[in-house]
Amino acid sequence: MKKNIVIDKDMKKKWPAVRLGCIQYKVRVEKKNEGLWAYLKKDIYKKARDAIFDYGINEIPNVRESRAAYKAFGKDPSRYRVSSEALLRRIGQGKGLYEINTVVDTNNLISIVSGFSVGSYDTACIEEELTFRIGREGETYKGIGKDEIKIDVLPVIADKRGPIGSSTSDSERAMITENTAEVLMLIYSFSDNKDLEKALESGKEYIRTYTSAAEIEAWIVE
Repeated sequence: MKKNIVIDKDMKKKWPAVRLGCIQYKVRVEKKNEGLWAYLKKDIYKKARDAIFDYGINEIPNVRESRAAYKAFGKDPSRYRVSSEALLRRIGQGKGLYEINTVVDTNNLISIVSGFSVGSYDTACIEEELTFRIGREGETYKGIGKDEIKIDVLPVIADKRGPIGSSTSDSERAMITENTAEVLMLIYSFSDNKDLEKALESGKEYIRTYTSAAEIEAWIVE
């Protein structure tokens, strides 16, 4: 069943352009898709390095607007980087990306190409009702491969049990594993343009191409 997602009014007030691109799909998670990694290494890494050269990392479209939104919420975007920026920095430094699994690797591809932060969550580990809001004072969670992350004033996606992810780093609770059967992917947009619509369309195509996705549903929350 499609998750019910809303954007908190206080977040909208501080950054009216905020929207979420949502893709929910059934999947069989696999370790690696060779075609995806060939595409990343042959085409996408070069395009990412060219974008960094042309714009400078902080001015890449959609990274720039995300950084500005973080400042409006009260978070330093240089200390708590949006995840798309962190991925692009790795490529710019010649480090490449970690190989995780077909869902997470496709998630990262969409983020690099669009400049938006993108998160993927195991639907079995989250409630039906979700809110995109600003992290509250004292809120933390255990990050994936990290210690407790302070998420106060970060943009976070939360259910009634608490936050599960943010546009910086996600929690362990809903992380994608090889046991995941259904995924909710969120494209975090703070940009007042049509790039989210483009990212949603290309995202669906990447998911079809590089994962065993079925029953794909896509929509935008405003």
